Parts: sequence; structure tokens; C-alpha cells
Amino acid sequence: MSDLRLLLPGPAVVGDLERNRGDALQALADLYAYPDPVPSGGYVRANMVASLDGAAGDLTGSSRGISGPADVAVLGVLRALADVVLVGAGTARAENYGPLPARPAFVERRAALGQGAAAVVAVVTGSGDLDPDSPLWAPRAASLVITCETAPLARLRALAGGERVVVAGEESVDPVRAVAALADRGLRRALVEGGPTLLGKIMAAGVLDELCLTWSPVVVGGGAPRIAHGAPTELPLRAAHLLEADGLLLGRWTVVARRA
Repeated sequence: MSDLRLLLPGPAVVGDLERNRGDALQALADLYAYPDPVPSGGYVRANMVASLDGAAGDLTGSSRGISGPADVAVLGVLRALADVVLVGAGTARAENYGPLPARPAFVERRAALGQGAAAVVAVVTGSGDLDPDSPLWAPRAASLVITCETAPLARLRALAGGERVVVAGEESVDPVRAVAALADRGLRRALVEGGPTLLGKIMAAGVLDELCLTWSPVVVGGGAPRIAHGAPTELPLRAAHLLEADGLLLGRWTVVARRA
């Protein structure tokens, strides 16, 4: 079964990922569209997956082990809608991140919004510990580094290119300054893909606008981290929609109190 069923608000069938994938992806893009107009200071959406008992990964720590085809499809749509994808350096290494390719199905949609061919990947690191052999730093990759003043800036600029290193903080990366700097570059539709430490900092800083969370029909146990950890944060959210596909529940939640 490959139907994407809208449970809230609903019920309705959004599309069929097997028999009519193209239309289903465009329907998802409509469902997950960023606000229009996008706030001048940027709009920050996070996307995570968790087991039913709250683990952010499988027994190996990988989020891929608790994902599924519908979750992967939604992730692809969210990336196709974003200007920039933010990811922590550790997650970028663990998940083997590379530059995001342009997706033909979204060329016209992105062009109509004045977006580039694909979202830019921005790696967040306070230490500057990046893999120099990663495809993220290939000559035409256009990836960004978001870091702080105490990081080895000369080495990072040599790796990524001077204009692609964003300094947002003194001794650690300040999410408020980072989001503002990206918005100043025209990258206002931001998608945070983790890991839990980065999401925790984004939440604590009060710059999160929306959480897209997939619940996987599995329990993991053990000491696996949750989708966010760090400073205690209480952030009220409101359900925007809930989808179901093959046992996965895919929710979109918006922060009740929009940041100033």
C-alpha cells in the first residue's frame, strides 16, 4: 500500500507514491509549502524521525533505520522547497551528506519563487572539525559553513571558500545570528535536519517556526537520544496536519508563538 492518507485535517487521500508519484509529490509540496510571503528574517523548519518510544535512530544510531519510503519522499519534498538545509557536522559525517541535486519535478516551482536549482547545504560547527574529503567541499558544491570566531577560520575558508564561511557567534554558534545571516543572503526558507544537538540549540534560541516529525512504528529502547537535547526548552506547538502511510505517521507542527 502506497497511499498517503491525510488524517488531520481530513480525512482525504493526498496521493499514491507508487502509481502516480509525480502528482503525489506535487500534492505534498502544496501541503508543506512555506508561508507566502516568507518572513524577511527567515522561516525555520525542522524535519526529524523518531521511534514510538522517542529514539532518534535505530540500534546503530542511524535515522535511516527507522525511516520508510513515505518519510524519504517527504524529506525529498522538504529539501526541494528549501533555500538552505542546516545540518550539524557530526550528522553530516554520520549520514554521508553531499550537495543536494536539482530535482526536475520542482524546477518550475523553484523558478517561480526565485529560488536556485537546489537547496544549499550549510554545515554547523563550533569546532571546525570537518572532513576535507567530503563531497560537500568539492569546487562546485557551493556548501556553506556556519561557525564561530574561535574556530580555525583560515582553514575553513581555505576548505569551503572565504565567502562561504558564515561567522555567527564568538565562542559558539548563535542560532539567532546564523538564521539572520542566512536570511541576509536570501536563504530564508531554512530546513534543519539535525542532529539532536543542533535541533536542541535551535529550539532553545527561539528561532524554530515549525517541526515536521515522522513517527516510525517501532520501539528501540536502550539509551538512544531523542530528536532534540540540550538546554531545557518548553515550546508550545499546534498541529497543522497529520499524514499516514504504511504505518508511518507524518506530522507537521507550527510554533504557537511566532518569534519576533
